[in-house]
Amino acid sequence: MIKLKVKIFDENHELDLEKDINDFLNSIDAEIIDIKYQTAISVFAEEQIYCFSAMIIYYED
Repeated sequence: MIKLKVKIFDENHELDLEKDINDFLNSIDAEIIDIKYQTAISVFAEEQIYCFSAMIIYYED
């Protein structure tokens, strides 16, 4: 039976997100349907806080 699944990633640095996604894609045998990417920025005191996230939608046997 083929199942539709999602995997969500969330990192503070875009290179960490890239590594996590690449590791995940290399670890599964699945058909990728879509990858959604989002960046959010907030300010706390004098510091900018970044959030890089992605959702992978895929089919897996």
